[in-house]
Amino acid sequence: MSDGRGDWLKKEADKAGFKLQIVDLGGGEIRNRLLAEKANPIADVTFGLNNVYFESLKKAQVLDVYSPSWASKVDASAGDKAGKEFWPIVREPIMLVYNKATYTKPDQAPSDWPDLWTKKQFAKHYEVPSDVQGGTDQMVIAGILSRYRDDKGDLGVSQAGWDAVKAFFDHGVPEVEGTDLYAQLASGKVDAGRMWLAGKVAREKQYKITTGAVHPKVGVPMTVQQIGLVKGTERSAEAKKFIDWFGSSDIQAAWSRQFYTVPMNKDALAQADQSAVGETDSFTKQDIDWSFVSRYLDQWVEKVELEYLGN
Repeated sequence: MSDGRGDWLKKEADKAGFKLQIVDLGGGEIRNRLLAEKANPIADVTFGLNNVYFESLKKAQVLDVYSPSWASKVDASAGDKAGKEFWPIVREPIMLVYNKATYTKPDQAPSDWPDLWTKKQFAKHYEVPSDVQGGTDQMVIAGILSRYRDDKGDLGVSQAGWDAVKAFFDHGVPEVEGTDLYAQLASGKVDAGRMWLAGKVAREKQYKITTGAVHPKVGVPMTVQQIGLVKGTERSAEAKKFIDWFGSSDIQAAWSRQFYTVPMNKDALAQADQSAVGETDSFTKQDIDWSFVSRYLDQWVEKVELEYLGN
């Protein structure tokens, strides 16, 4: 888990009597691995993926029903609306960030994603992913394509939408494998790219640069990370205890203070990082039909990688 999350979680869980083995992969890769292991599950609990991934896991019957001890403290409608197979723990905006050393005034920076491929001054100055298997990258693509929904179009999207995604990749600088976006920003190789809020804060400290976040009028994808019990685990009782512990107000508040997140547990908010809460609330939530995204996401990913990335 990035930014020290795994080490912190193992240490705190150990104090509570849990011995953790953490599998750290991109959101799409985790989802695919859980699907592949369905007949012989290895994982006990899965968390951190957004509701789109969890919906697909539920549909594939990978998850088991469980109501955590803190279930009444969260907005259940932000999780599994039709049952009790996954529950919300953290909400976080997916953003376009830029180097303030390059764009010293907000009006110099892009104001929305389409500026990147429609305004010449930004061409070849922003990073694009080399694949779209990660959760953040898939949410960026979903945020773009959702603006062009056309139920009669290719995979529910108008041609203008696919032209926009093509232009996004054509005008960007492909990421360098193993090199963080913020390393590229610090070196001046690029001036903008995609990031989640907690990642922005951690990387600013790590790379000693200051970045701004774009606040599009249309809003940003606001992801809600979930947690769920894996069906068929031989450690079900222990897994349920872990879910109760991890989603509790004390641990979610501590997680917030450590990693600049906003807990969904309302009892954790008072002790959470108030800067994280305020900054998250400063973003307009983009109106995205996540059931629509869930229906097409795998096909979108395949189309993007085959036609626009050449993978």
